[in-house]
Amino acid sequence: MNWLNKLERKIGRYAVPNLIIWLIGAYTIGYVFGTVSPGILSYLTLSPYHILHGQIWRLVTWVFMPTESNLIFLLIMALFYYQLGMALERTWGTFRFNVYIFGGMIFTVIGAFVLYGIYYAMNASVISQMPALAAQLSYSIASGFSTNYINMSIFLAFAVMYPDMQVMLYFIIPIKIKWMAILDAVIFGITIVFGYLVPFLPRNVWYSLYAAGFLAPSAIMCYANATAALVSMLNFIIFFFLYKKGPAKSSTQRNFDKAMRTAKKAQQNARKDYWQQNSGNTQGNGGTYGTASSDNRTQQSQAQHVKRGVPKHRCAVCGRTELDDENLTFRFCSKCAGNYEYCSDHLYTHIHVTGDK
Repeated sequence: MNWLNKLERKIGRYAVPNLIIWLIGAYTIGYVFGTVSPGILSYLTLSPYHILHGQIWRLVTWVFMPTESNLIFLLIMALFYYQLGMALERTWGTFRFNVYIFGGMIFTVIGAFVLYGIYYAMNASVISQMPALAAQLSYSIASGFSTNYINMSIFLAFAVMYPDMQVMLYFIIPIKIKWMAILDAVIFGITIVFGYLVPFLPRNVWYSLYAAGFLAPSAIMCYANATAALVSMLNFIIFFFLYKKGPAKSSTQRNFDKAMRTAKKAQQNARKDYWQQNSGNTQGNGGTYGTASSDNRTQQSQAQHVKRGVPKHRCAVCGRTELDDENLTFRFCSKCAGNYEYCSDHLYTHIHVTGDK
């Protein structure tokens, strides 16, 4: 992933922090527009026909299309994806999270134009006789392209990073997020496979899948949903293939490794200073009183370390100590291989250190 690191060094300063908040804000604006004037939403969709005829704002405004029509569900969705998005941004860094989200959007726009081009070429003779059919075809395609599958890909990405995290399904049922991700992947698979095979499906199967929410009422809309799901999954696969296989590390990972090396060095130096001082006290007391007062010497040594500016605690991610902020609390992680200590800001968001690293 060297190319991404080079790109981050060049344009990383232009990355949008807290991008998930901007996305949720776009959904909220779209919901308000749809509530006040539902007709205005037709001018926001990702319609290739209208974009090619000058309405280029649709390249951006399709992001404002709300994924939920119910206000309660919209609020729940916004809260849920806010937590997921912020956690991923802290894990990957702002730039890489931007690449993942904007990559999904770019793939979605490309998918809409490719599907429209294929349908236009297949029905060119009919469209030449009925030009209005091209606009209707484009509207049908646009109905399947929204940020819904991008949101689902965010969930998949979070599940890959934190598979054992437990959430409360419907605020009642505790379940590990990896099992929900498997269900999410199954939904992707059904939407893609049956969406493209819809002309060959029996009517009763098509109706059953439509009633279950997997398929759309028309073939072109099924193709649109399948394409939107496919490009979102493709973005997910490409990103994680590069993320896992690439030899280079993100800025967050490099800072993490640097902080761990600093923490190890500080721990070794503190241990060395302690044993040197302890050895001096023992020799000065003839080896008799030093042994009897080991607890007092330990407390005195720790107090002298703090007085000289040697911290007792250091976060393995950010490198902060209790000398930087006396209100910080530090804990050890039971899932990391080794004695790695983290501050309260990174205890639940750090990358676990496994035994093979």
